[in-house]
Amino acid sequence: MQTTHSEHLQLTELVPNLTSEPDSATGIHIHDVRVRLGEQLVLDGLSMDVRPGEIVALLGASGCGKSTLLRAIAKLIPTSGGLISFSKPRRHAGDLAFVFQDATLLPWRTVEENVTLPLELNRRGVDESEPLVRSALAAVGLTKRDFGKFPRELSGGMRMRTSIARALVTDPSILLLDEPFAALDDILRNRLNDLLLELWQQRQRTILFVTHNIAEAVYLSHRIAVFGNGQIAELVTNPLPWPRCAAHRSAPEFARFFGKVSGVLAAAQDMPRSE
Repeated sequence: MQTTHSEHLQLTELVPNLTSEPDSATGIHIHDVRVRLGEQLVLDGLSMDVRPGEIVALLGASGCGKSTLLRAIAKLIPTSGGLISFSKPRRHAGDLAFVFQDATLLPWRTVEENVTLPLELNRRGVDESEPLVRSALAAVGLTKRDFGKFPRELSGGMRMRTSIARALVTDPSILLLDEPFAALDDILRNRLNDLLLELWQQRQRTILFVTHNIAEAVYLSHRIAVFGNGQIAELVTNPLPWPRCAAHRSAPEFARFFGKVSGVLAAAQDMPRSE
């Protein structure tokens, strides 16, 4: 489901001016957040503001705290100090959605039944749920012939599309993605990167995206938060123009920004902890 360059150009008017707040998005304020897992201090006084409707890539080596921050925002783990707050109150229980690296589909449920699950947990009726599920599945490029398949019958890319549809079905204002494409080959990964940008163009939600892949971070983001030893070493603004398309990956400005981010990432590995 790859969008052509001309199709992207037609979406130019949909790209929000991030100096103002899109009505459908929610900003995130993170101040001096600390997280301990056992005896290890994983997040060490981390601070960052995410603007409504912004895509921020979280980039860094394994164990530097990227996924821990997502889990703290989602309240999957407790913080040891600091503050995480939102620019708007949550509209409903599914207003914040999480996509894990593993698709985590229930093997005994079909594609359609897996995507319906968040609505069941929110006690939505069948008449209300069915159009929402069909809309979410269509948004990620799955067709009616896929709806009745079980996870074992799906490719890795289709499982991840189903997982993203399950996250979208509640129309969240914040989407947290923890390396969802890490296990996929480069061709499929690029296609799903394009899909994610299409979904962002359509819905303009706030997205935090964890990745180890510099090219992926450069292609997807408005800004890149480079992590080092439990802190943000640098929050780098992405100069690439919007809307994005596959041609940007081979553009000179892409290579230049890739090189800048690589340098910041290398320097971040030597950051000392505050304690």
